Amino acid sequence: MSLDLEASLDLEASLDLQAALASMPLVAILRGVKPDEVVGIAEAIVAAGIRIIEVPLNSPDPFTSIGLLARHLGHGALVGAGTVLTISDVEKVAEAGGTVIVSPNTNPEVIRATKARGLLSLPGFFTPSEAFAALEAGADALKLFPAEMSSPAAVKAMRAVLPKATKLLVVGGVSPATIPPYLAVGVDGFGVGSDLYAVGRDAAEVGLRARALAEVVQKMRE
Repeated sequence: MSLDLEASLDLEASLDLQAALASMPLVAILRGVKPDEVVGIAEAIVAAGIRIIEVPLNSPDPFTSIGLLARHLGHGALVGAGTVLTISDVEKVAEAGGTVIVSPNTNPEVIRATKARGLLSLPGFFTPSEAFAALEAGADALKLFPAEMSSPAAVKAMRAVLPKATKLLVVGGVSPATIPPYLAVGVDGFGVGSDLYAVGRDAAEVGLRARALAEVVQKMRE
């Protein structure tokens, strides 16, 4: 393990969603990642300061990858699954050691099953009705998806009616260029997919991309 990674993992034993987003409001989406490469890629991402890693369930052997990350990263990052559509998948993620359940849709049954297992629930939504339904079911945060179809102005309008404590993330088309206008209207985080990881990219390239994304956030905060 590199010295940079060791330093980045020097966090409280109970990293939670609020702490992870406060540290760096980015979620790494590793769609298509394979178990034999996932640890090295995750190390590069965590070394850049990103604390939440999602392996979509339409990746090759996703539960093996989630288990490897859960064991390797320990309390240094929140690890979970994306594209979770069923209660059965929630159970499999929990058994693999994942702690975060991310869905592209609002399914109250999946949300309630997630919370019953003591996991973090980040369901996708696109309308205020879906957002309130997700919160009522117990969601820990909301994922606006696809963000390409909802402007920062629309997000600002939704922010005005959602409970102030709601954690709101945007996913879809996130890049260094699109982050600043969403941050300016009060978004709490971003799910980053193809701009960070795509099949065929090695850990070194993913690390460079992760640092570029993190630098944009840091400049906005300054």
